Amino acid sequence: MLPLNTEEGVLLYNDAPLEDLIFIADRLRQYHCPGKNAGWMIDRNVNITNVCFSQCAFCHFCRKKGSSDAFVTTLEEYKSKIEEMRILGGDQLLLQGGMNPDLGLAFYVNLFRDLKEMYPDVKLHALGPPEIVYLSKKEKLPYNEVLKRLTDAGLDSLPGAGAEILSDRVRKLISPAKATTDEWLGVMREAHKLNLPTSATMMYGHIETIEERILHLVKIRELQEERPAGHYGFIAFIPWPYQDEGTNLREKSGVMSRYSSADYIRLIAISRIMLNNITNIQASLLTVGKETAMLSLHAGANDLGSVMIEENVVSAAGGGNRFSANQIREIISEAGFNPVRRNQKYEYIY
Repeated sequence: MLPLNTEEGVLLYNDAPLEDLIFIADRLRQYHCPGKNAGWMIDRNVNITNVCFSQCAFCHFCRKKGSSDAFVTTLEEYKSKIEEMRILGGDQLLLQGGMNPDLGLAFYVNLFRDLKEMYPDVKLHALGPPEIVYLSKKEKLPYNEVLKRLTDAGLDSLPGAGAEILSDRVRKLISPAKATTDEWLGVMREAHKLNLPTSATMMYGHIETIEERILHLVKIRELQEERPAGHYGFIAFIPWPYQDEGTNLREKSGVMSRYSSADYIRLIAISRIMLNNITNIQASLLTVGKETAMLSLHAGANDLGSVMIEENVVSAAGGGNRFSANQIREIISEAGFNPVRRNQKYEYIY
């Protein structure tokens, strides 16, 4: 059967009864992920820096160069954060930050090498397409060369950060200095050729249309089709709603989050239906909370993400749902699923 096209996806999103979408998505989840297992993991999100020239309208975390509270995390701070993470059972760092004009490719290569020398077993899930585009332009190197140097230094996987909505109309309004749609997809295309595991995300519920949400899914699916045989490509898709607290998008433009639990469940179900070539759909427990995340597991999702020992960017804009490892296991069990801890490749640990 051919995958749904954009028009069919929009029609389903706008007109299909939610209970029908949930039923279909749940059947498809069982096809991709048989049984009643639901994944989760332990990691720590450490911000490399809070300095970013992009100044996206939806971001309440970034600072301008020279700000009194600007920072670049030091190696000693990484050591302290990693030791705490290891005590709590985690073995992965999600390293994100911004496009700091003072930090070039050599900085990241040295950082990754230092971290791997100190903690060879810690996985580095780091940066994202916008940072790769920035480093490519700064160093006058193609994407694949930037990625090769980073993976040689210790990069284990590339997050799907900075996707927001893959529509240049939207991006020009909310993140005009960040990677374009084609640039974001171009980085991921090269990452897939290198067999670097990646994920894809969507930040929705601001100024985008339903058609743009569906087009975003189609672009992700089409790029997944291009990946070389046997390569990871996009291991997972994670949609999460725009958090508006304190953001310029809300304060200056009046754009408030359009999130509702029912719409999030609809998006999860549509994502499972549209993304026929991506195995894992993760619900954003951090942004939608317990009840909606539980419902998501019955609407196509098969994962609730991470404990996230530390998270600053989404939390700064109001995304404050935090749960311990025991609480995540209890949430999954309460939803009627078996909690199974996994790694970043979505391989079950136990």
